[in-house]
Amino acid sequence: MVKEGLNIMALNIGKPQTLTGLGQTVISGIVKRPVDEEIYLSQEQLTGDGQADLVHHGGPDKAVCVYSYDHYPYWEKHLDNTISYGAFGENITITGGTEQEIHIGDTFKWGEAIVQVSQPRMPCHKLAKKFEVPDLPKRVIETGFSGYYLRVLKEGAVSVKEPLIFQERHTTFSIAMVNDVYYKRCKDKMVIEQVSEDPYLATSWRKMLTKNKK
Repeated sequence: MVKEGLNIMALNIGKPQTLTGLGQTVISGIVKRPVDEEIYLSQEQLTGDGQADLVHHGGPDKAVCVYSYDHYPYWEKHLDNTISYGAFGENITITGGTEQEIHIGDTFKWGEAIVQVSQPRMPCHKLAKKFEVPDLPKRVIETGFSGYYLRVLKEGAVSVKEPLIFQERHTTFSIAMVNDVYYKRCKDKMVIEQVSEDPYLATSWRKMLTKNKK
């Protein structure tokens, strides 16, 4: 069960910039820096943040990317390197709040804002390029340490000093379960149908799950 409040260890933002890795160069907003000041969270994103690929990143169902610091020790061992807050391109690095604990539709108060869990985070090639580890996205999928996104139900000022205060739970589908259904149980039509009909799950994921069912 979710704790009453999830503490935020870091609030991270960053504008798109040139990223070079694995012999390729792309423009990406995956590089984030922690900020201490209060900033405004709109329906689309945090002030000062940005995405380069607006087809696959950003938008109302991906306003805020969340990643649990609980996974950092694993990745530091796997990567044989110390990593800093925002390492996975997340906007907020939190204590607890893992994929097993958090459910689609979970609603939180964050400062003046109200946010809601909308979908798992799907790792892409830019994560591999940032760390220069070709199979990193695959490893994220295998571990289930994906992180997840929040949509904004109410805009407002937020900061690293304000925890995510749990408000409501609407579904029985955890982020871990949605990941498992999409990546490992793609032939289980009954479960896919149940999850894909969840109105709190982002439309893009509902469509992907439905496509898998066919």
